[in-house]
Amino acid sequence: MLTRRACLSLTAAGFAAGFASPAPAQEPSLSALAKAKGLNFGTALGTGKPFEDARYREIIIRECGMIVPENELKWYVLRPDDKTFAFGRADALAAFARGNGMILRGHTLLWHHPRWFPAWLNDYDFGSRPAAKAEAMLSQHIRHLCARYPQIQSWDVVNETINDKTGELRETSLSKAMGQGVLETSFHLAREAAPNAKLAYNDYMGWNASDAKHRDGVLRLLERLKKNGAPVDVLGIQSHLGVGQGDQVTGSGARQEREWRRFIDEAVGMGYDLSLTELDINDKALPADLPSRDRAVADEAKAFLDLMLSYPQTKEVLAWGMTDQYSWLQGTTPRPDNLPKRPSPYGADYQAKPLREAIAAALRAAPERTPWG
Repeated sequence: MLTRRACLSLTAAGFAAGFASPAPAQEPSLSALAKAKGLNFGTALGTGKPFEDARYREIIIRECGMIVPENELKWYVLRPDDKTFAFGRADALAAFARGNGMILRGHTLLWHHPRWFPAWLNDYDFGSRPAAKAEAMLSQHIRHLCARYPQIQSWDVVNETINDKTGELRETSLSKAMGQGVLETSFHLAREAAPNAKLAYNDYMGWNASDAKHRDGVLRLLERLKKNGAPVDVLGIQSHLGVGQGDQVTGSGARQEREWRRFIDEAVGMGYDLSLTELDINDKALPADLPSRDRAVADEAKAFLDLMLSYPQTKEVLAWGMTDQYSWLQGTTPRPDNLPKRPSPYGADYQAKPLREAIAAALRAAPERTPWG
């Protein structure tokens, strides 16, 4: 893990030697293709090895107009205790974005899942007036982050509060103290602290049969937030295609495109815009043969992006990493043959793969839309 001093030193050195944009490739960047259609394209980026890798930074600078910190703004990284903010790693990424003319996206103000709370927050004693104490802590957290990073143009305010197995809301120490109104409160606090940012509810429901309860739960939450006047602008759709389910083609089970369209139609019908926030393809069930595996990954992404980009409400597309070697999927649900996964637009050799061209083709084919101001 990088220290704050190391992160800031790397940032300063990088701007002097290697963070400047390389000469553009002959082919338009993914960001340029997206901007031509009123979209933003970018990627998650973490500190540590990915951030220190000059060849990887070069790909991101060339291809992306937006970055989102992978983990650096999450409570378990940012908050070692109830009084401290460890901003060094996030500051380095914010400086990198500014230095390269990139938009910075925020992820996440409240990951409402006890597994991803820091231990001290799961076990916190909120005292005799728990609702007031919990709201004060949440308010301090949200206000502090939004004030420190005014460059952030869109925030995942609440992340993954729907149980994917039951479709019900997750319980955390904060909701036990405040009630489930903690969700609406988070959005109101974010609107006050970042009045010009787009505010998203973000989750990983997908277009496969096993996601039906998850989708239904997300729709109920969106309806509730709308009814209760929460200032939610965007549904964030993570787009981790094929993660942890079934074994057909990419490991994601049968697609339910008709049901998925119905889900999206209901969300946009409530007035929500859409962001594809964490795109990658888990190839765990595909054959070892690289050409056929890469082709199947690209085809899955192209089908999904063509559908999602047909909605003018889709305004952002972010990959969850641009090269295979730094993908979180390498350490999650391994392939039966234990070969490295190939879920990203670029391979571990830093060369573009068919997935990169699939994304480019979907962006070229997308209808134009009015970008966010």
